[in-house]
Amino acid sequence: MAISLEKGKKVNLQKKERTGLGEILVNLNWNSRPRNQGFFASLMGGGKGIDLDLGCLYELKNGRKGAVQALGNAFGSLKEPPYIALDGDDRTGAVTTGENLRIDGNRIAEIRRVLVYTFIYEGVANWQQADATVTIRYPGAEDLIVKMDSFNSSDIMCGLVLLENVNDETFSVEKIVQFYKGHGALDQAFHWGMRWKAGRK
Repeated sequence: MAISLEKGKKVNLQKKERTGLGEILVNLNWNSRPRNQGFFASLMGGGKGIDLDLGCLYELKNGRKGAVQALGNAFGSLKEPPYIALDGDDRTGAVTTGENLRIDGNRIAEIRRVLVYTFIYEGVANWQQADATVTIRYPGAEDLIVKMDSFNSSDIMCGLVLLENVNDETFSVEKIVQFYKGHGALDQAFHWGMRWKAGRK
């Protein structure tokens, strides 16, 4: 069983009695190669592969802010702050497990909020052809599915899901699926207040 998140509505991830939330897994999967759209589409770049990157902005209770992403080799850590880690970087979309972001839910009392995003590192901004899906899993609960069902954007960045600490025992999860021109625009929209500069893998 799985629950499909609707835009603008929130679902709570709650820890069970006598145990914590456990590990929260955020998985991103997409089609690396767009379907054949013919000669005209290939002229417009439609035949190129797409390299989507999964990442997040985080804010801890102590005020620390940052990003976990492959760009800049900021893969994070589960064993120490920010208690969020990216498994690796799928440059092709061919890895069957996609890209995985892990959050230590047992450290929820130290995490204020997490904004999960994806951005197109290489390839044309054709979100409909990428057909990306985010799945959120944590122990003892149904999977949460976030479909990228808004497509009409040439922007390279998409805010996917916002997790917010409710009472140090619960994360509220809200589907965002909103597009932005880049990290700075996403940051500004959610008032994160970080400085950004260009980087490469």
